[in-house]
Amino acid sequence: MLCVTSWASLHCPLFGVPKIVYTHPWFIATLFDAYWGFITFTVWVFYKESNLYSKFGWLLAILSLGNIAISVYCLNQLYKIKTSNELSKLLSLKSINLDYIGISLGAVGTAVTVYAARH
Repeated sequence: MLCVTSWASLHCPLFGVPKIVYTHPWFIATLFDAYWGFITFTVWVFYKESNLYSKFGWLLAILSLGNIAISVYCLNQLYKIKTSNELSKLLSLKSINLDYIGISLGAVGTAVTVYAARH
């Protein structure tokens, strides 16, 4: 994902998509599909994360970086689970600590989006 988004960024500004593309019904349907998936995943993140700053950081990260942030969140959760725990703990165990990864990714994703919108 990082390679293809970097490649696309070098060839076309983020909001420089031609009108014929962003008004096409399949483009709109695909965008809605992606963002409903992001929102569904964010509901799980909000269930797992207890800290409000962590929740907000992950929300910004997911909405601005999409599947890149989702992959980081999943890998982070897998890293935190002990090998002796059942896999169900991955889905249900709540996090009580402040998650700096989500906050950092949220800030980076927001900064990249704002930068891309201006150039």
